[in-house]
Amino acid sequence: MQVHIKYFASIREALGRSSETWQTSALTLGDLRLALVQRDALENHPLAAGRAVRIALNQLMCEESAEIFEGAEVAFFPPVTGG
Repeated sequence: MQVHIKYFASIREALGRSSETWQTSALTLGDLRLALVQRDALENHPLAAGRAVRIALNQLMCEESAEIFEGAEVAFFPPVTGG
């Protein structure tokens, strides 16, 4: 399925992009997060397990267990962001 991903604040800076559309077989937000970490293979990946990350699904805050679906908008951001 295809999802639209947005990155904010320090995550955007670390990845060098603010958004992307990505084809994935991930079923949950947690699966998607893991797949992105594995895809990029960056040292100190900003989405790596153990890093504090907030996730929104279609502009609603969600747990990593939330299921994703075709055309979903997923946003990753640190727990505190500035204006």
